[in-house]
Amino acid sequence: MSEPSLDARALVDAEPVWWGWRRADEHTELPAAVRALLVDGLGFVERLSPPVDLADVRLPPSRLPEPARADLASAIGPEQVLLDRVARIRHCGGRSTTDLLALRAGDAAAAPDAVLTPAGHDEVAAVLAVCAGHRVAVVPYGGGTSVVGGLAPPHAGYEAVVALDLRRLNRLLDVDTVSLTATLEPGLSGPAAEALLAEHGLTLGHVPQSWEYATIGGFAATRSSGQASSGYGRFDAVVVGLRVATPIGGWELGRAPASAAGPDLRQLVLGSEGAFGVITAVRVRVRPVPERRRYESWRVDDFATGLAALRALAQRDLLPTVARLSDEVETAAGAASPPSAAGPPGAAGAAGATDGPDGTNQGDGVEVPAGGCQIVLGYEGTPERVERQADDVAALLGAQGGRPLGADAGWAWVRGRFHGPRLRDALLDAGMFAETLETATFWSGVDGLYAGVRGSLAKSYAAAGVPAVVMCHVSHLYPTGASLYFTVVAGHSEDRAAAWAAAKAAASDAIVAAGGTITHHHAVGTDHRPWLGAEIGDVGVTVLRAVKRALDPTGILNPGVLIP
Repeated sequence: MSEPSLDARALVDAEPVWWGWRRADEHTELPAAVRALLVDGLGFVERLSPPVDLADVRLPPSRLPEPARADLASAIGPEQVLLDRVARIRHCGGRSTTDLLALRAGDAAAAPDAVLTPAGHDEVAAVLAVCAGHRVAVVPYGGGTSVVGGLAPPHAGYEAVVALDLRRLNRLLDVDTVSLTATLEPGLSGPAAEALLAEHGLTLGHVPQSWEYATIGGFAATRSSGQASSGYGRFDAVVVGLRVATPIGGWELGRAPASAAGPDLRQLVLGSEGAFGVITAVRVRVRPVPERRRYESWRVDDFATGLAALRALAQRDLLPTVARLSDEVETAAGAASPPSAAGPPGAAGAAGATDGPDGTNQGDGVEVPAGGCQIVLGYEGTPERVERQADDVAALLGAQGGRPLGADAGWAWVRGRFHGPRLRDALLDAGMFAETLETATFWSGVDGLYAGVRGSLAKSYAAAGVPAVVMCHVSHLYPTGASLYFTVVAGHSEDRAAAWAAAKAAASDAIVAAGGTITHHHAVGTDHRPWLGAEIGDVGVTVLRAVKRALDPTGILNPGVLIP
């Protein structure tokens, strides 16, 4: 049984179906064990709910005025101004469950009036100038993987709305092997960036669950975090330079790795979600492809014990590249949902050795013992460093009451890394519901945040009379705190989107009440905007509004997102 390897080149052109997450050549069914757990064990109702045919999707006519279309055609070429039905539907919103429910039901009312595909910084700048002159809203579009309403601007008040698809900005512009930096264009997908860097023996090491489709520009604009954040850092932590096109001119940021020349304005662009400008190049820190990768799994008696163990690792500077703790419910659910052999593995490097601790190949087909919580750990680097770090971590976990499950269980998690969103497709086909939300706080507040959010979600669905399961894991760790990532699976209801909206609002209120952040890495979008003011305060809101007015005086850039 072979252990998973990742050929990034094979996924460079991956594209999801228009109504879900899987690719057109994939087929995802609800596993029998999951169906038995939900239907027989928890009383979920299964109701066949396939997506409508593409021909039956209701798409409003394009509102793009002819003068604006002509000027855009002059700026980037007429063949790069797409008005066809398929292009507009494929750029309709993001990939939240709410977005997908609308599309699956045939509702494409939120589709852009046109899709623009410029080829470089100058063409992006020209598009912004045209759109500002015609009052056409511009939505920067990378992989379309937003799950927080980040690609759904209001149409009212604008002559039209266009999606600015950056797929043609897809080059590796520069590799500095002395400084270990690379400059990438924003339209490169995660796999495409890794494939290009691998030709130089380098890796970015940023692999969020959206990695197959999400882009370099999207990673920067949303402050993305990947599975290996403990080792490689959040994406904003590896960005050392940016080039941005704004309606008032171009902007180059990052003359040196660090500077005391006033506030770091790179941080103003990172996380700005296309509201302040369009990122056209990103300079990032890169690293050599690791010589060895090792994965393993541990079991602890309960979530509190696991949290204490991870906190000790973080505060003693012992965190491996990947560290993930599932609560009791997620651990049990994972045992009922084995990784799909058809799904691509989710691992960080495109090259390098990928073996178990004894040098043998490891694979899936592993059962985690019932009860307790699972910890997954991953190590990358030289063989000597990997072994030394694994030994140090094992000593600490053993002292905390952890019991090793071995390499097979760790590699099983790697093999199923990208399976979750595909399972959501299967749940929606069955008339059920699945969605996620995430937050973070300081270690002293983790227990209260976990209890408050989990309780609010469960209470909201119970009040609606809808059976639901709430799961949680921790996968991004800091010496001072950690993130909490919740997954909700709910049974059928007459209005699944409304039930989730009520539950998400209750959870957001609970996050604010417990002192957590409204988002750790999914960004603000439109979903989290009502709660942002409570986090950043009135002064913070005033600053964001002032920056928006200064950089985007006509208000055309991704209106409706981020700014309260």
